[in-house]
Amino acid sequence: MLVFSSSDKGGTGRSVTSCNLAHRLSLLGRDVAYLDFDFGSPTAGAIFEIPTLERGTPGGGLHSFILGKVAEPARVDVRMVTERAALKERPAGSGRLVLYPGDVGGAEFHLSADHIKRAASLFASVEQEFDVCVVDLSGGRSSALDMSLHAISPKLRSGKAAPVRWLLFHRWTTQHLIAASGLLFAPNGIVSCAGDAGFRDADFMRMVRTVRTAVPDVTAFGKETTAEQERWVSRSDDILKDLAKSRRLGRDLLAGVTPLEPMLLWREQVITDVDVRRGLAKPATTQAFDALAMKVIDDAAWEGF
Repeated sequence: MLVFSSSDKGGTGRSVTSCNLAHRLSLLGRDVAYLDFDFGSPTAGAIFEIPTLERGTPGGGLHSFILGKVAEPARVDVRMVTERAALKERPAGSGRLVLYPGDVGGAEFHLSADHIKRAASLFASVEQEFDVCVVDLSGGRSSALDMSLHAISPKLRSGKAAPVRWLLFHRWTTQHLIAASGLLFAPNGIVSCAGDAGFRDADFMRMVRTVRTAVPDVTAFGKETTAEQERWVSRSDDILKDLAKSRRLGRDLLAGVTPLEPMLLWREQVITDVDVRRGLAKPATTQAFDALAMKVIDDAAWEGF
């Protein structure tokens, strides 16, 4: 299975949520590959706390592979190279978690047919080896996004191929909702680009679901929350729900909601069960990641929106 992570704006929590999703999928027993296709800012290594890969690899990463500079992209076993003790642990029944880093200093490029062929071959290769491949795309429209859509198009991918999921991440704010809707539906947006790649709109939209990140509740005001603040949060939430529905990002497209997590406000990192047991992270956060992971891999749940 291929799972693509997209967003329009920076600061959506796309990468950190995708890394947590990959981690939780591996705990569920799936072998997981994480492809850092954020070519301009490949920082998945920092989220997985791998010091030598904080901004990507010095050479031979995914950017180099797509450009034809190396025959095989670099890859690392996250549990073997992370400096985070809790991430080193592999509970019984867990699957592998492998990172394919981007290149330090990588950048956007003019898309060519050769780039698309290399991406398609890479996706086919990781699908054969891993149960789930998470592909983290850079924010907005990018070469990586266009390349990925063409690489998974019906022209290159048979009907018997493994399922594809397309996740669109956005914060639960007015600006982020408007931006996410524009990225998906506006002229030259994702749906339009998918059509250029050979998808029918209805077929592509069956792949697409949204993830609302860092969604606050009344506790965001702290212990001294007033009745007026509670009413304001409730009204604001209703306004955003109406806006989401009007922008075609309503509940029928919603794959998951992650809560506002104080631990992630200071450090974008993988939240482990150890963090929850120590009281550093909310139980609701890992529960949200688990729920998203289950929906991604469960065909019935995915189609049941």
